[in-house]
This record gives sequence, structure tokens and C-alpha cells, in this order.
Amino acid sequence: MDKLIITAALNGAEVTRAQQPALPITPEEIGIAAVQCAQAGASIVHVHARNPDGSPTQDINMYRQIIAEVSQRCDVIVQISTGGAVGMTPQERLAPVALRPEMATLSMGSVNFGGGVFINHPADIEAFAREMQAQGVKTELEVFDSGMLATTTRWLANGILSSPAHIDLVLGVPGGMAGTPQALMYLLSQLPVGATWGVSAIGAAQLPLTTMAILLGGHVRVGLEDNICYRKGELASSNAQLVDRVVRIAAELERAVATPAEARQMLGVKPRVHNVNIM
Repeated sequence: MDKLIITAALNGAEVTRAQQPALPITPEEIGIAAVQCAQAGASIVHVHARNPDGSPTQDINMYRQIIAEVSQRCDVIVQISTGGAVGMTPQERLAPVALRPEMATLSMGSVNFGGGVFINHPADIEAFAREMQAQGVKTELEVFDSGMLATTTRWLANGILSSPAHIDLVLGVPGGMAGTPQALMYLLSQLPVGATWGVSAIGAAQLPLTTMAILLGGHVRVGLEDNICYRKGELASSNAQLVDRVVRIAAELERAVATPAEARQMLGVKPRVHNVNIM
């Protein structure tokens, strides 16, 4: 079984400081959280940019600062979001790809997202995919339901998406596929040949489904974007606390954890040196 790649989703676009006081918002706070997670065992950090007031933004200069803050502290892979926040235009969401980060997410369809609708028109998805390929950015394909996985399989076959794919199965979003073992097992039965995969489970589903992923040979994502609690009724003290728990579970199950260098090799990620200086 391959080593386990752990992604720490540090902040997201929806969680607020009022909900989770440990949420990192500024570039410096994100950099500090990233190194804490790297020391705990994460090899990827998934980041969203925030304005000083905590509101979400896809401003390229803010992402430049975040990448610089993380990169000067540790060697984790920086994975930026092109999901942004509900209501942002495709042009806004795609803008930070111009920084040529090592990785970026690409949502494979539209989904009801809590009280909003996360719209991803097929033409926009294709434009995002082609721009990421042109910039040499490794895509992580975000799949919220089985229809998105079917789209992924078709697009891999016709060459719109590059193989081998790396797929993140996002389970438990209100409006998406349920955060249940049955849902995970069904999606795994439909995976494209040769794809690597991981699980992002929301809220209370995070612990059981990440444990399943470790057992089944997949990879995992934890962090305050997806789950603000450590256990029911107890807020997590930090992103690193959630990473620590996954590392302990993996050790008990005798699954070694990948370093950032090993994760780059496993996923075919091209290291960046000067990406933060692109104007």
C-alpha cells in the first residue's frame, strides 16, 4: 500500500472566527498553521485567501502572500482553491492559477452547497482544466457526487483532463453525496482506472471516513475548513490537532505517512521555486 498523503484544509471560505477561534485568516496565520501541520505530518496544505475582515477573496496578490508565507516556513505542497466561494465569477476563481502553484483544485460539476448553489458550467470546468495544464499545475479533481465522477471518467477518456487523475471525494456537504460508508464504497467502485484518490468528509463524518480511506489505500484531508470540532461538542484547538489524530490512526493501522517530497513523486507534482514572484 502506498504511503498516506495527508492534506490539511486550513481555512476554507465559509467558516468564521466566531465559529472557530483558531481559524487562520491572514497570510502570516496561514503560514504558521501550515508549518504546524507539516510538523504534525501533513504533506499538502489546501488554502483559501481571506480579506483582513475574514471575507473570502481570490485576489492574486493575497494568494502570492500566502504562498510566500508557507514556502518560507516549510516544504509542504501548497494547493490553492479555484472553488473560491459561492457567488464568485469563474474569472475571479481562476485568477490565482496565474501564480503557477504546485496544485489547485478543480470542481467537476455544480452542487447545492448548504443554502447556496456552487455553479460550475461545463465550459468553465474545461477552461479551468486547460489553463491548469498550460501552467503545469497538478489538478485535484473535486467530486461531490457520482455524476461528477462519471463526468471525470468521460473527460479523462477524451483528453480534456490529464491522466493519471487525482480525485478528492467530498462527502457530507448538504446538497452533495452523504458522508456515509455506503456512499464512499459506491464511489470507489466507479473510480477511473489508475486514479489516485482521497477523502474529504464534512463534520462528524470526517473521522470515520478518513479512517476508512486509510484502510482502503486512499489519502485523506482534514482541517478546519471541513470540520471545526475535535469531537462532539469540543472545538479543535488547531488544524494540526486534526492532523495529529490522523497520523496516530495511521500508525496504529501500520500505514506510513508520506513526506512532501514523497507526495510530489506519488502525484507527479512539479516543484515550484519562483511562483510567488510572478506579476
